Formats: sequence, C-alpha cells, structure tokens
Amino acid sequence: MILLALARGSAQTAIPEAESLQVPTPARLAQIAADATRTGWAAQKDTLHQAAKSAYDRDRLAAAEAWLNAYKWSVIFAMNEQEWTPRWIRTVEQAGVNHANMPRTYQVRSQPLAAELAPETQAWLFGHVDFSAKFFALLQPVDCLPQVLRILNRLYLWTPERFQAYPDLALAIAVVYDVPAPPDWPHAQVTAASLPRGWPTPTTAFDWWVRQDQAGRTYFRLNRLPADELKFVVDATASFDDLEWTQVMVDYPLSLLGRAYAMIAYRTERIAHNQPVWVNGPYTLPSILGTGGICVDQAYFACQVGKARGVPTLHFSGVGNDGRHAWFGYLGPDQKWVFDVGRYAEQRYVTGFARDPQTWGRLSDHELAFLSEGFRRLPSYEQSRAHAAFAADFLLRGEYEAAAKAARKAAGFEPRNVAAWETLLSAEKALNLPPKQREGTLREAIRAFQRYPSLEAAYTNRLAASLRARGETSAAEVEENRIVRKNRGDRSDVSVEQARLNLVRIMQTRPLPEQVSAYNNLVDTLGRKGGTAFFDQVVVVFAEHLRQLDQRPEALRAIQRAQQKMEAAPDRQLGREFARLAEAMQAN
Repeated sequence: MILLALARGSAQTAIPEAESLQVPTPARLAQIAADATRTGWAAQKDTLHQAAKSAYDRDRLAAAEAWLNAYKWSVIFAMNEQEWTPRWIRTVEQAGVNHANMPRTYQVRSQPLAAELAPETQAWLFGHVDFSAKFFALLQPVDCLPQVLRILNRLYLWTPERFQAYPDLALAIAVVYDVPAPPDWPHAQVTAASLPRGWPTPTTAFDWWVRQDQAGRTYFRLNRLPADELKFVVDATASFDDLEWTQVMVDYPLSLLGRAYAMIAYRTERIAHNQPVWVNGPYTLPSILGTGGICVDQAYFACQVGKARGVPTLHFSGVGNDGRHAWFGYLGPDQKWVFDVGRYAEQRYVTGFARDPQTWGRLSDHELAFLSEGFRRLPSYEQSRAHAAFAADFLLRGEYEAAAKAARKAAGFEPRNVAAWETLLSAEKALNLPPKQREGTLREAIRAFQRYPSLEAAYTNRLAASLRARGETSAAEVEENRIVRKNRGDRSDVSVEQARLNLVRIMQTRPLPEQVSAYNNLVDTLGRKGGTAFFDQVVVVFAEHLRQLDQRPEALRAIQRAQQKMEAAPDRQLGREFARLAEAMQAN
C-alpha cells in the first residue's frame, strides 16, 4: 500500500512507555509537529511507531491507534511527491478506475508532501486525533493524496473556524474533488455539451453547503454526518443555482423524498425510437422537469433534489428480465438507507450498481449492505479497525505471524471487516502455510459473508482455485455449483456471473462440442430467469467467442436458442438487443 511505504529517518528520543499507553495529548502532538519543522517528518517516524507498537502490545487500543495514525501522518508528510506519483498512477490503472477526464500527464515536484500544507494546516491535521482516525479510515489507495492535501489546506486557510466546525464536509470534498469526475458521471446518457462534468472550486462548494446547513435548508445537520456519507452529497453535478431552485420547487419532506423520482414525466417515445441520450439542450433540472425524460433522467433529478437538501443519494443502473433501468437511493429518516426508489419489483432488477465518487469504482452489493447496516459506528468495529490497521502494518514490515494474529483479532471483533480477512490470507500465504490450512481460512471467510452473495462467491472462487490447483477438480466444481444453485432465485446475477466464469474456463480448456453443450445447459437452466444479465454475460460472451473461431452458424444457433428460452419478444428491449447481436454475427 502506497501510504505505508517505509523510509528511515534519524533517531529521535523515545516517547516514555507510560505516555505511549495514553492517547497523545494535543500538547505532545504540537511539540512533535514543531520538532518536525526543524528536523523533518522522516525523523519522527521511528519514535511514533515505537509508541504505537508499545501501546498495542499492552492492548491499549485507543492509544495504539492514535499513535499509529500519528505515525502515518509522518510517513505521508515525509513522502516525496515525485516518488509517490508513479506508484499512484499504477495503482489507479490496476484498479481500473482511470478514465478519459483524468490528466494525461502530471506536473510533480521533488519535494515532500508536507510542502502542500501550510504549517498551521499541518499542525491542525496532525494534532486532532479524532480527525486523524476519520481520515485514515476513509483514505483509499486510489485517492490522489497530494491533491487531497491541497484541498484540505485551501479549505482550512479559507476559513479555519468553519473548517473546524465542518471537518467531515471538508474531508468529503477533498476525497471526491481530488480527481475530475468521469465523462459518464452520473450516467452516460447525456453529452458533455449538455452536462459539463467539472467540479466547482472546493471553497465554493464548502461555503455553499455550510450556508445551506446554517440556514436550515438541509434535512440532516451536515456537521453531524460522517465523511463517508457526505461524499454522496458533495458529488452533485447540477449547478448550485439549480440546487437552490429545487429547494423551492420540490417541497417533499425527507420521508417522502422518493416521490421526486416520479415528478419527471416518462417519455415513452424515446424508448420506442431508441433515443436513450438526452437531446433537449442543457441538462438542467428545470429543463428535465419541463421536458420529461426516461428512467436515467428521473433518477438523476431525484438524486440532485436530495443532495440540495444535504441528503446522501445514489444513482443506480441495472438490468432486469427485459431491459435496462435506472433508479435512486437515499439516506432516509433515522439514517436508514433506502435503495429501491423506482426499482420495479416485477422486472427483478437485481444487478443494480452505483458508483463511489471517491474511487470511481462500483459499489458492490456488500458495500451497500454495509452502508445500510451501519455497523462501522459500533464500538466493536472500532476495535476491529484498530487490530486490522496493525495487521496491515505488520504485514508490510514482514512480520507475518504478528500480522496473522492481529488480523484474526480484527475478524473476531467484526467478521464483516473485509480488510482483516484479506490481510490474514496474505499473511498465511507469506508464511507458506499448507494449502489445506489456507483453504480452512477461506471457508471461514465464506461463512462470515454468507449473507453477502458477491463476497461469498468471491471467496468461494478462491477456494475452488486452490482445490483445483491441488487436483481436487470435483471438489472445486461442487463449490462453484453451490454458488450457482444458492443464488438462482433472489440473486440470479451472482448465479449468472458464476456461470460465466465456469463457461469461460470450459471455453479455454475443452473442445468445441463440449463448449456448446455447456452453453446449452446454462441456457436451459438459467436463461429463463437470467434476464438481461444472462444476455450480457453469457449469450454475448459465447457468441463473440464463436465468431472469433469463425463459427458464425453455431453463433447464430446459440443466439436463437437463448432468445427462445428467455422468451425475448422482438418488440421488447431485450428482443431488440438479440436482433442487433444476430446482425453483428452476420456482418463482415
């Protein structure tokens, strides 16, 4: 992980053990920050890490985590921007979240990241234990750290009093505005000419939301929402003028906010004429309300209405039995998430996804469930988080037994801590434990996440891969087929994804007749209920595979079989997609 890359600095006087067992005081942190201005932040790292390790060894978790976060700040502040940037670019590319709106080149300087911050900003960030805990809990490897620091610095210097009153709002803006929004944010059915995707300046955005909060126009007090929810507020793409317009025109209370979706008249002729992209000029909220639109416009409008009121909202896209759809979710009364406004039950839109404006990756089903469950606010999770942080630190230092032990503790306090399981599995691999023992850990993770289909499937596939590597092919297939059977009903998307993986493996290893037989079996068992997801992930994949093998007649037979089994009528959206796929197979 980029953040915890190690470097050596000159030794400093050790912090007394008795002091290390307590949460660092503001006075002590101020002294360390002052020392760093003279000797550099690299010189503080060993001392801070020793204090953290001392507290952790004596099970003083609150103190240990606070000292560890202070150590992490020293690592960040000492890190050279010129060395950090290439590693970050590789991380973004490996995560698959780079996009066309990101810069092609970056102007970097050979200086420590501390140079991005005024001394008073450094002192405030380093000296506030609570903010540090929030910062490092939220920070992701794909965050553009120099830009995050620049934004925090601008906001702090702009108005220190407001920054200190709304630190989570400042943090949310920093981790969302650190890179440009993608060209298809929040959906791809409107051009850049109609909807520019630029962010406002951080200070403008910060001031606007603070004003709305202080004027009583928000449904939540923004100084009480955490940054991991506020990031779904500050990612608004409508202009502030439009957002203020909605505050006048849309007067639904929080409990009825979902009705904003249906305010937009549905334009059926756009679907009938295959016009999914907005063609009515500027994509403003008044224009959408006056003109009407389709589901993506309804979802967009409702999302922006919520954000104008300080309500975290999510724009969902999904596929169902007979087509594609969009809906929205929002944080409702009693801080309970509502994820299905406009999600029509009869269409079984099970594969909906939203995007995380911090990382620009997809929010998986378990991440959405974790948001809804709110377990990260519990004391047990705070303990799990601290153990997981030390487990990750031990792993990076090559202390694999200590990493495995700490990760076990983290998973014990909160079995839903994914990072803990990942560190545990990495430590066991580094320790070269026998495959059967590591498979046992994978089975534990599968049990821990049995209520979260995508996570259960991911760990099951890793288990199956290990079994197959040991020659236990039948056992591997049992595990894979279990996922298909378990999710065939409520989560057919997971079954379809698992089926796709199985089919791809057969395509790569078996002769063509066996490939066709496997495909036909999937069509017969999953096709009827698989809907558009099955079309996308199985039918299209296999047809394209056959086309590349110059087996076009076989590809057309595969398409025809699936269309019949799935009952995709020619006059419906899915039927039209089948027709386009068949045409593509016959084209040169």
